[in-house]
Amino acid sequence: MQKEQLLNLLGPFPQKTALNPAILEAIDCGSYIREKVAYDVEPGERITAYLLIPKNLKVQTPVIFCYHQHGSRFDLGKSEVAGLAGDPGQATAAELAELGYITFAPDAIGFEERNWDPAKPGNTSWFELATRLIRGETLLAKALHDVSAGIDYLQTRAEADSEKIGFIGHSYGGRMAIWATALDKRIKVAVSHCGCASYQNSAVRTAGIQMEFCVPGIVRYGDIGDIVKMAEPSSLYLSATDEDRWSKGAREIYDYAKPAFILGELQLKVWPGKHVFTRQMREEAYAFLKKLLRKA
Repeated sequence: MQKEQLLNLLGPFPQKTALNPAILEAIDCGSYIREKVAYDVEPGERITAYLLIPKNLKVQTPVIFCYHQHGSRFDLGKSEVAGLAGDPGQATAAELAELGYITFAPDAIGFEERNWDPAKPGNTSWFELATRLIRGETLLAKALHDVSAGIDYLQTRAEADSEKIGFIGHSYGGRMAIWATALDKRIKVAVSHCGCASYQNSAVRTAGIQMEFCVPGIVRYGDIGDIVKMAEPSSLYLSATDEDRWSKGAREIYDYAKPAFILGELQLKVWPGKHVFTRQMREEAYAFLKKLLRKA
């Protein structure tokens, strides 16, 4: 699959607009300050995110985009990765901030503050998908656009080293780590945990394809291995587990994509276990980010 083919399949992306950024609040969290910020992602749409900034920074600091999981928890998003709600094992933004990184956590469309129909779980995402498909657009193009707008925001922050941007995610976030790194080269290094299953392995009743990744006709041209290839020259760590349906086929994806990586690094680790992101798994992911962000 060529990148031009992929972009044609994704359809038109939303229109970029002035960010009009604002800081809504700033909370002292001990070793870092947690800001709640707002900015425009496209004309008429304004969203919020958490920006975690370690105290006493002396120089511009690497920043890591922390994308939340799915888990059918449409009430959660940025708050879970910031450590304010949900599973403490998903609090990557808080943990990485404690390690000295600036971290960034917005809500994906359909989640937390962007879930406009909380009484009917999933209804927001179905609507956002269906209304785009009938216009010849995709929800994935929108999600990727929102990531790009988030990086635009990060580049306005004087504290952030815009040449050293990382990305990390579990499950939904893990899938977005692959896609976002393939399409936005400002991301230099990414961790995809439990999110590298192919379309072929997902298109079964025991798995399924998440709404955000419904791209009409994509399997006629390629699969997730081709998207992984497009991440080069950035570096990508595929972290998978051997009992996870969203990690099925990770070895095949890695073997297929590995020869394409010349300037960047592609690594794979398959852990024993299910659809989890344990402390040990996270620590190894953080070590990969540290090593590659130092090089970037």
